[in-house]
Amino acid sequence: MHILIIEDDLDLGFALQRALQVEGISSEWLRRAADVPLPFAQAQFDCILLDLTLPDGTGLELLARWRAAGVALPVIVITARAALEDRLAGLDGGADDFIVKPFATVELVSRIRAVLRRYARQASEVWTVGALQIEPRGYVARLAGQPLDLSPREFHLLLELTREPGVVVAKGTLAQRLEPLGDALDFGAIEVHVSNLRRKIGAERIRTVRGIGYLYVA
Repeated sequence: MHILIIEDDLDLGFALQRALQVEGISSEWLRRAADVPLPFAQAQFDCILLDLTLPDGTGLELLARWRAAGVALPVIVITARAALEDRLAGLDGGADDFIVKPFATVELVSRIRAVLRRYARQASEVWTVGALQIEPRGYVARLAGQPLDLSPREFHLLLELTREPGVVVAKGTLAQRLEPLGDALDFGAIEVHVSNLRRKIGAERIRTVRGIGYLYVA
């Protein structure tokens, strides 16, 4: 999982990155609204943590621009503002969740996993995609009830392909999302991992869309 943090406080930014890393979550940290380019490279991230008070604008203004530009990534607002009107403004402005500082890291991670489940249209910690069951938190995958022996790369590849079954995932997107696990992947490495994954779950479940990427067939 790769998270974008937009937070101007130095101490909190460093603390968030360290805490997420302990949970196996990599992150990129920006401190100003102007540091976030448009068009937004949303394929690179799974979720955004957004502070409402930034040195060059407000988080709500930034969120409004994202939503107007079609950025559909889940956004969790992190802020010291606890007033009801602030929470309502954030949620009505397109945020998926709202957490008030100070907060416990375990609560933040739980909220991140919850919004990602909603975006993946899964109702519980166990994702069910046809005969496949995946537990993202426990790094466990089963096919027809039988545990799959997957490498970390293969597990995360499977997770990315099953977020939206039947939707093509571009090779470039996979390279970006799998990069936090280690060295940047080239397309040749992705093809090798896809081949190994097909051997373990059945070649018919991963379809190649020539020149673009892959889709998972449930």
